[in-house]
Amino acid sequence: MLEFLTSGLTGSTITEMVVYTLIATHITIIAVTVYLHRAQAHRALDVKAPLAHFFRLWLWMTTGMGTRAWAAIHRKHHAKCETDEDPHSPQTRGLKKVFWEGAELYRAEAKNTETIRKYGHGTPDDWLENKVYSAFPWQGLGLMLVIDFLMFGLPGLTMWAIQMVWIPFWAAGVINGIGHYWGYRNYDCPDASRNVFPWGIIVGGEELHNNHHTHATSAKLSSKWYEFDIGWMYIRIFSMLGLVKIKKVAEAPKFKPAGHLDLASVQALINHRYDVMARYAGNLRKAFREESARMLSEARSAEERGMIVKAKKLLSVDESKLSVEQKASLAELCKRSQVIHTLVEKRRELREIWESTNLSKEQMLANLRAWCDNAEKSGIRWLEAMSQRIRRYA
Repeated sequence: MLEFLTSGLTGSTITEMVVYTLIATHITIIAVTVYLHRAQAHRALDVKAPLAHFFRLWLWMTTGMGTRAWAAIHRKHHAKCETDEDPHSPQTRGLKKVFWEGAELYRAEAKNTETIRKYGHGTPDDWLENKVYSAFPWQGLGLMLVIDFLMFGLPGLTMWAIQMVWIPFWAAGVINGIGHYWGYRNYDCPDASRNVFPWGIIVGGEELHNNHHTHATSAKLSSKWYEFDIGWMYIRIFSMLGLVKIKKVAEAPKFKPAGHLDLASVQALINHRYDVMARYAGNLRKAFREESARMLSEARSAEERGMIVKAKKLLSVDESKLSVEQKASLAELCKRSQVIHTLVEKRRELREIWESTNLSKEQMLANLRAWCDNAEKSGIRWLEAMSQRIRRYA
């Protein structure tokens, strides 16, 4: 009896128990990112029945989550991102709230029948979903508890507890919280999403959150050569085994030799607008580094110097995302530097090219040509470089 209580029916050592726990939690992560997120919520791939049923059963036992509720809540997050209606935005609810109480926010939203009705379409609606997984979420967790106890004895209770907090901490806390607060951005998409790390291993690739929010329907979340998405690795393996069918992968920007702007250039600009604006922000920061030395030397007080030092953050995001106070600081900065003023104005004009939905493609092309011509005559090398890059998008 003592042997059973200390190591269960398997007679496993502590090392073997640790290895099992890591493997089990990793399977849960892969089930969430491949099946719930990329396949069900965003339709980036189709998961064949054998693998889909395994994922559904495993998620029921390790998270208690039903497919329809999870997909609906996540779709609402994208549709209402960073607003008061977003189920778990740290921008509106606070980072501390989302990081530590992400699971509670999920459960509260899962009770919102309007969310499930409006955003849960196209997810499994069979007997298993309605009569088992959604009807008895806690029984799945209880089944996992019994299995862990029988396999590993009393240590199995600790292993079960780790399995239960794995998704609430990493997915609900880290990705939904930190992934919209800290990190780097490859693309200047409308929300506050950020890439937590360039290597997506611990949370199955979800660490590349800014990439995902920019290309939400892509089955692959990595976009730079130095980024690694382990979820995509598994998808490729499943695809080779005939277990999934990949439907969409975001294309990296393609470039042509610098030349004539045409209607294809307009479409390329629209398709890669978040990449364009991220590059623009980078050039704006480089220009600021050159201008800041001059402005600091001309500053008459510590307050003015402090404003200039902090101004770099104002240039990292589009003006439309700044608060009233931040916009006032940016306006003051533009008064001090004609270069920064021109770059900010030209960024606004560039964004208006694709936001003017009432214009025809021909009118948009004329505006784009005028923008590039004026940029290249500005005498500002960062603006000239941006124009040359825009001409090359294909």
